[in-house]
Amino acid sequence: MTRDDRNRKGIGKMTKTAAIIGGGVIGGGWAARFLLNGWNVCIFDPAPDAGQKIAAIIENARHALPMLYDVMLPAQGQLTFCDTIAQAVSDADWVQESVSERLDLKHQVLGEILQHSAGSALIGSSTSGFKPSQLQQGLSDPGRIFVAHPFNPVYLLPVVEIVASSLSAPEVVIAAKAVLEDIGMRPLVVRKEIDAHIADRLLEAVWREALWLVKDDIATTEEIDDVIRYGFGIRWAQMGLFETYRVAGGDAGMKHFISQFGPCLKWPWTKLMDVPELTNELIDKIASQSDDQSGHLTIRQLERLRDDNLVAIMRALKGQDSAVGAHLNNHEAQRPVTADGPGPITTIERTIPVDWADYNGHMNESRYGQVFSDAADAVMAAIGADRAYVDGGLSYFTVDIRIRFLAETHAGQKIIVRSRIKEGRGKKMQLFHEMVQPDGTLLATGEQVLIHVDLGTRRACDPVPHVLAKLKDLANAHAAFALPSESGGS
Repeated sequence: MTRDDRNRKGIGKMTKTAAIIGGGVIGGGWAARFLLNGWNVCIFDPAPDAGQKIAAIIENARHALPMLYDVMLPAQGQLTFCDTIAQAVSDADWVQESVSERLDLKHQVLGEILQHSAGSALIGSSTSGFKPSQLQQGLSDPGRIFVAHPFNPVYLLPVVEIVASSLSAPEVVIAAKAVLEDIGMRPLVVRKEIDAHIADRLLEAVWREALWLVKDDIATTEEIDDVIRYGFGIRWAQMGLFETYRVAGGDAGMKHFISQFGPCLKWPWTKLMDVPELTNELIDKIASQSDDQSGHLTIRQLERLRDDNLVAIMRALKGQDSAVGAHLNNHEAQRPVTADGPGPITTIERTIPVDWADYNGHMNESRYGQVFSDAADAVMAAIGADRAYVDGGLSYFTVDIRIRFLAETHAGQKIIVRSRIKEGRGKKMQLFHEMVQPDGTLLATGEQVLIHVDLGTRRACDPVPHVLAKLKDLANAHAAFALPSESGGS
């Protein structure tokens, strides 16, 4: 395909190929995010150890990202290391520049990207500080370039700041937003370009204060981290800043909070407009305290701890359908379970999350009930008793479940549940579930009896005709498949 042919491609007609230019922590995180969401990824990084570093990041991502979801991610894309920028970007739909924060270097790299990429390719920069108008200066096709600033680890944290200039094409921003949503990110289109965008300006304010507190021997690095992780950091994770302060204002809300605490802003508490000189003495003090705090752990161990903690926190918010949890639920809903074939329904395809493992190192027995409960929900959706049906006042309640534990299941392990309707008539639905590894190894079975109920009266009732008809059809289809010996009687 010639470059002119590629230029004629519409922005929406993507082959899902991403090019990552610069394979450090951020570039590697981008590669993992795209790769694990089904995109092919081409990487260019001239550093001799780039492959090793990126492999470590992708290994972390393969461990952590699938645990966020209660469904299986798309089939992983193909990863290719390239010898030149031209080779990496030649067939890319999305190009992510993630080189060092030097404007001259970024201009050079972006110029090469524009020269060798398709005219329809979206070009994002991971810059944490430069404005898009600065990046676009002197380049041949500036309208395709925008800021796409993520947060580490890119493969877990979904927010990404999209910043455009007056030269940026509006359709490019729209297309970029769609791509980022496709790979599970939450794009925030910044209203006006500004140095350091939104998040890093907030982070720098906290960082400046923290440096002063260490310099003046008010607190150590660990004590400052404790204030954040045991205090306001937890609040921010689920409610942000302004909503937290709205609650702090009580029934009178935000106006009362500002009237009560606003005058404090004029007091000499802060050193926001100044920063301590980063002398060798201060740098050594910070480094020494940081070593005392967590020097007993390697960076790989700290990354794994960070990722496991993030997964646990984000999964907890999924259960509340709040903050980042609501975002994950929405992304997950794009992969619904359907019952197209005549055989057992594949109701669950997922990775066991870290918070499901107990002190023995394997999945706690209560979580098997969770798996089979989720499988039953998928069967309900397949027969038409979905969320809208439940919101309408009708549902199925489990009245009996029998689980057989046949093999250990561990955090990070992939599982598949195949469910069949053993009986489907009137108010009763009886299901048989098999939980297996991808290689077919049987891990557990569950036999479940559900009764259709009216949520208003909380009593049994018949399903609506179309649900009952679908239930009977699937039960008849599944009757042709012999049940294994693990299936008991009714």
